[in-house]
Amino acid sequence: MKVVTLTPEQFDKFAHSHRYRNYYQTSEYGTLMTKYGYNIHYLGVVSDTNKLIGATLLLYKQVFMNNKIAYAPRGILYNYESLEDLEEVMKKIKQVLGKQGFMLLRMDPYIPLTIRDYQGNMMNFNNQGNKIIENLKEVGFTYKGKNQFFEGEKPRWEALVLLGEKPQALFQKFDKRTRNKIRRATNFGVEAYKDNTNNIDQFYNFVKKERRKTKDYYKNLVKIYEGNVELYYAKINTETYTVNSRRAYEKELEDNNVLAGMIQDYNLDRKQKENALNKKMESDKLLDTYKSSLVHATELLKKYPNGLIIGAALVIKYDNAAYVVAEGVHPKFKHLNSDYVIKWKMIEDYTNEGLKYINLDGIAGEFEKDHPYKHLNETKLGFNTTVSEYIGEFDIVLNNFSYNLYKSFVKNKSKKSQD
Repeated sequence: MKVVTLTPEQFDKFAHSHRYRNYYQTSEYGTLMTKYGYNIHYLGVVSDTNKLIGATLLLYKQVFMNNKIAYAPRGILYNYESLEDLEEVMKKIKQVLGKQGFMLLRMDPYIPLTIRDYQGNMMNFNNQGNKIIENLKEVGFTYKGKNQFFEGEKPRWEALVLLGEKPQALFQKFDKRTRNKIRRATNFGVEAYKDNTNNIDQFYNFVKKERRKTKDYYKNLVKIYEGNVELYYAKINTETYTVNSRRAYEKELEDNNVLAGMIQDYNLDRKQKENALNKKMESDKLLDTYKSSLVHATELLKKYPNGLIIGAALVIKYDNAAYVVAEGVHPKFKHLNSDYVIKWKMIEDYTNEGLKYINLDGIAGEFEKDHPYKHLNETKLGFNTTVSEYIGEFDIVLNNFSYNLYKSFVKNKSKKSQD
């Protein structure tokens, strides 16, 4: 067994057929990251019979005295189940990278540990998962643990919408609240569509406060993944919004007047009047809400007669699946749930295209009703998603002396900045 340098073409050919393939382990992703200060190294593992049995894209930067830290995004594409083979390959990798000035290797393999439903109930598990974790620890990796929320580089939990049925059949399996939010948003004039021009300038307005990526990053992403990036937008039809806001207000006003009459009706007993009074109080609150909504809708119609874009999402298509890379909504229109309408539009489109699933990106690994990331989970889990939990993040020190020196340097630097 030996470790060799691969060309981008050799790497892609191997990666595209590996069972743990992902769009991070592609030459396109490597090209993208070179534009932001990273160097790339395509590493291959060749067997004694001269067969390529493993490969990875390594991203790295020089961080301290000509020493480098390497990161294999979504892990080395390799079979981790044989401890004997893993020991041999890691010995070779440590030798090669150590000689090249690398002091640490980090990775987060794209290996599912469990598969769960949207409520967190386990549906399946990888019977080799714990063995793989122990094998990696045995050969020197430090396991960074099963963080229930988020880890350093990539999400450990992701929500997937499986697309094996017709859209309406999928819709009926959504959580009731999700279905209601989509219906309500649609009734109030929220429409989603695919932007064939890939207008990043417009898209970036919705994600710049939520993401640390620059506008230039997304423009390069569109260029490098040419033909495989798609933008979705949600637009509010201000005329429909105004008409339906008026209808909602007038209907509630009518109900409110009926309840007011019931309170004054001497033919009703005390319990019936108390019930009518409680409903009247709730109706009063709704009436205020609908009135404010109508005023707001009327102002929007005057200002934006042709409609207003209120949400956006960017998707990469890879290996018969769609991956939501980034999404955002206009803060003043969060209550209209445009992000739900965009996801529903994606489900319709990608089902018709014959894709296998949509990866809605990371969620928190917590399924209780109250937790810090409840809203993040709700916007994804309500689509009857299947949740994939990956094995997590690992570090291995390649040069103890350099790495300990680096940690001491960082610690002292941090201490001086606090003084």
